[in-house]
Amino acid sequence: MVQTTDLSTTIVEALYCEALDLADEARAAFDLTGKLTIASEDEDLARISLSCEALRTTTRMMHAIAWLLNQRAYLSGELSEFQLQRHGRLPTERAGPPNEHLDLLAPAFRELIERTRRFYERIERLDLAWRARFETQPSVVGRLRERLGQAVVGV
Repeated sequence: MVQTTDLSTTIVEALYCEALDLADEARAAFDLTGKLTIASEDEDLARISLSCEALRTTTRMMHAIAWLLNQRAYLSGELSEFQLQRHGRLPTERAGPPNEHLDLLAPAFRELIERTRRFYERIERLDLAWRARFETQPSVVGRLRERLGQAVVGV
């Protein structure tokens, strides 16, 4: 599979819409006002697991949305490439809870959590591919040193 490092406005907009839909779905699913129905031997642990996963899931989606907003700003000319490279980094996903804690949650919650993880992994791959193109280019300082070296040798 060929990987591209160029993100188009169309791709970013499609991902942004998908991210908003997933974030809204997560918000609705984890809205705990009076509808928590967990059938578990340890109801307190299940409530804690649900609260932790709600926070992890919404944070994951907010990081993805922030990254996509930075990409949109860059593509529309509101951010320079330097600003995006410096401040537009996607945070690395942290390890989640042990599987036994996720097993306490209803299947619908687990499925939603997995969908947000897969979405975040897609965004991570795009971020890594975009950043990889800078690692293969010499830095500005490196290019300046090279030019100075060539100028000194030519004297």
